[in-house]
Parts: sequence; structure tokens; C-alpha cells
Amino acid sequence: MQVDFYHLAATAPERVIAAIAGRILGDGGRLLVVARDDQQAQALDEGLWTAVPDSFLPHGRAGQAGEANQPILIATTADSANGARNIALADGEWREAALGFDRVFHFFDDTTIAAARAAWKALAARDGIERRFWKQDAAGRWTRAA
Repeated sequence: MQVDFYHLAATAPERVIAAIAGRILGDGGRLLVVARDDQQAQALDEGLWTAVPDSFLPHGRAGQAGEANQPILIATTADSANGARNIALADGEWREAALGFDRVFHFFDDTTIAAARAAWKALAARDGIERRFWKQDAAGRWTRAA
């Protein structure tokens, strides 16, 4: 399994998640996006509507009708009601439940960097996990740092 760590220094999580979600959907996959609370879930919901002006990213919120049919599901828990094999942890909090997915996108910022470092180190000791660390350059492009 692969775990990608993204240090959000200059971009809101909804913009990065929208780009990743577009690639996952393009490959026929599904994505579960985990938010810290309903406020962040609402921001992610709105961000997926507006992040990619020329396209539509079909998505819904956990607990609403049709959640199992949503290619992108926004929730406050790591329960994949839509059958996603990809999970985006948008709130900076690592969850062991994420290891039940094929690929994890762990987003963190300066306020949650210590927890991300702890998760990075803890995952190093586990077999079968490939870790990647991504950071933004001055132009806003993501480059692999580790």
C-alpha cells in the first residue's frame, strides 16, 4: 500500500484534493475524503464544486441519500460507505483505519506537522507500506521530497 504525505503550505486542501480526485475518477476509482468536522466537510464540498472550473467532480456527503453511489464521498469518519479504496485524510489527523485502503493521501499543515512526522516514523516500521512525501515549490507545483 502507498501513503502519500502532503504538506499544505500555500494551497487549501480542497484544491489539492480536487486535483487528486480527478485523477482517481479518471482511472475508474473512488475516493473517501475524511474531514475533521461538519464545517470542514462543507468547505470540501463547496471546494469540489468550484476547484476545477471546466469539469464536474461528482461527490456527496456521508449520511445523505445515495452515499453508496458517490464516486467521491466526504465524511467525518474513515468508514467507506461508497466502497472507495482510496482515502484522503484532509484534517491532518492520522487514522489507523486508513491502512485498510489501497492508497492514503495524508494532508497536513504547520499546525499538524508534529502528528504527521509521528505518523511518518511509525509507518516506517511497518512492512508493505511505501511512504512518499510531497511539498510545494514556489510556483505551487508539487514535488516529491522523499
